Amino acid sequence: MKIAVGSDHRGFQTKNKILVQIGEMGHESVDFGPISSDSVDYPDVGSKVAKAISQGDIERGILICGTGLGMCIIANKYPGVRAASCHDDLTAEMSRRHNDTNILCLSADLLGERLVTRMVEIWLTTEFEGGRHARRIEKITQYEQELRESPKS
Repeated sequence: MKIAVGSDHRGFQTKNKILVQIGEMGHESVDFGPISSDSVDYPDVGSKVAKAISQGDIERGILICGTGLGMCIIANKYPGVRAASCHDDLTAEMSRRHNDTNILCLSADLLGERLVTRMVEIWLTTEFEGGRHARRIEKITQYEQELRESPKS
């Protein structure tokens, strides 16, 4: 699997650890930055990862900022992106199992290193259940299409 990883300056250290973990799990990682812990704006990095996923260039992404919330907000602006800000094993698992998330958003400030490692592993290995959940994802896709097609007033 090809996985994009990006962060703001607060998530820089966590991002680098996740990049190593992804490789150890046998996946290909793509580092969307930043390249240092110098201050950057999370929308700039988050939008690059979300755009790559929206366009189908990347299968999944992981975004890290101070809380995970800002990255989640920017990522969900892109069609076809289903990003979730997760805070424990269960939310990471269920975001994949029921919501088929393609971007995992994490907090660099509020989550410990071991928890982040577990959550990334769970998120990358959990399959989407489909069934009634697929119907709901299709509805989200239909609503996105309606929004793109509706004339602006």
